[in-house]
Amino acid sequence: MTDGVWLRIKRLGPTDYAPVLEAMRAFTAARGADTADEIWLLEHPPVFTLGQAGDPAHLLQNPDGIPLARADRGGQITYHGPGQLLAYLLIDLSRRRLKVRETVHLMEEAMIATLADYRLAGKRKHGAPGVYIGEAKIGALGLRIKNACSYHGLSLNVDIDLTPFSWINPCGHPGLKTVRLADFGLTDDVETVGERLLAHLLRLLPPPRKKTGTP
Repeated sequence: MTDGVWLRIKRLGPTDYAPVLEAMRAFTAARGADTADEIWLLEHPPVFTLGQAGDPAHLLQNPDGIPLARADRGGQITYHGPGQLLAYLLIDLSRRRLKVRETVHLMEEAMIATLADYRLAGKRKHGAPGVYIGEAKIGALGLRIKNACSYHGLSLNVDIDLTPFSWINPCGHPGLKTVRLADFGLTDDVETVGERLLAHLLRLLPPPRKKTGTP
């Protein structure tokens, strides 16, 4: 199910944002044609991240002094913290015959399928990438593509403190409401939800086009 040596899963647990960002950049810069793809599952301590073209004005207030980190992904500002699942996809898109839009659709579909496991109806919203329940956002995404390889990925709110989302315009949208699985009476932790999400990512991810060697 994990393409043998062509896909590796790393369960990193709680990890600071800055070293993970640097590790993603280094991995992507160093990879070659025979480098296995990786999916990283983790959580971050409290941090606001701002996309490469993001406007700092979308940080409206910050009474707790949460760090603001510049990210080289697309998108505007978002919040990460304990109780939120992160899945970073370090994928050779060309080897799996994926385009950027298809990769975004795949990530959204994996989150929607995970919500369906909990009998929740997730949906897409035109012009606003991510996954929503009603009009409230529960899952966000952002990617960077370099040399046809992706990094960054998606976030899914499990039992995260939503207060810091009220201090920003989430993803650049003023007044956007955010929700979490816990709001619907669900008690699964980040690790459990992560395994469900991972199963859907693996199901949806196309197999590699050709094996030219051993990573």
